[in-house]
Amino acid sequence: MARLLPDALTELAVGSLRRAGALPATADSTARALVYADLRGLSSHGVSRLPMYCAQLRNGRVDPAAQAAIVADRGASVLIDAADGLAYPACDLAVSTLIERARQFGSAVAGVKRSHHFGVGAAHLAALGEAGMVALAFSNSPGAMPAWGGRRALFGTNPIAAVFPRRKGEPLVIDLALSQIARGKIAIAARDGKPIPAGWATTRDGLPTTDARAALDGMMLPFGGAKGAMLALVVELLAAALTGANFGYEAGSFLTEEGERSRIGHLFWAIDPGALAGDDAYLSRVEALIAMMLEDDDVRLPGYRRESLARTAQQEGVEIPDALIAQLQGRD
Repeated sequence: MARLLPDALTELAVGSLRRAGALPATADSTARALVYADLRGLSSHGVSRLPMYCAQLRNGRVDPAAQAAIVADRGASVLIDAADGLAYPACDLAVSTLIERARQFGSAVAGVKRSHHFGVGAAHLAALGEAGMVALAFSNSPGAMPAWGGRRALFGTNPIAAVFPRRKGEPLVIDLALSQIARGKIAIAARDGKPIPAGWATTRDGLPTTDARAALDGMMLPFGGAKGAMLALVVELLAAALTGANFGYEAGSFLTEEGERSRIGHLFWAIDPGALAGDDAYLSRVEALIAMMLEDDDVRLPGYRRESLARTAQQEGVEIPDALIAQLQGRD
């Protein structure tokens, strides 16, 4: 293992993406989002994703020349076409547009179509939180979970993220996938030849498994049983039906070099608190709830542990496997 500081890790990621053909702006945007994840201990969504991203850029499953653009615009609602490229430039465009439109209209929504893996949802919402906006993010993903009672992988693991600014201090950040565990963690276990806990996934035939490779070829299990499956359906409808993107069962896998393009969708919604009860009322209410939560010693505010890890990693760096570094440097 080597320990890399954020700037060195970002440089490594940018270089790898540029050698795979990504445009400079795409490489910069993607690298920032992946390093955000690694700094917060979310290695399954960090630079470990780059070998597959780069392979897909090289073979055309992801268009290296794609440039995101707004293709529909009705004031407080915009639709962005990621143009079969990596998701991050399209998400950046969605967020920058939302900050402007939510300030103008009080609330705004941005959809993204023809997109790819969008990484850690909270990474996209950070700028909205800093701008004082309450915001939500939804993304569907390639089919990995069945409808409740079904036997086919129709829905993705379909992450949901939210940010709630505070009067002082860091925003509350909630970020979760609707499967028992993020699929990226199973991919890392498969890469490292390690088993996974029972209850995370099934084989292709629906049988319980602790074999990570069999799980990747099989189905993820929703958290919360039927309720988790229903939430996954909600995200499919928000992120794909509203944007015209592929449903999970139509999307090419993020985890294979060959195959169809993913063409999934994302939906971002921003709300200016000043447009409803007002900034002061909103912030006072948030602090009142947090104060009640913290009266119990074991309560942990969502997102705070991740930010603590990020502050430490800014100074001490992030551990990255030597083999991954060699691969990203083109030395494997």
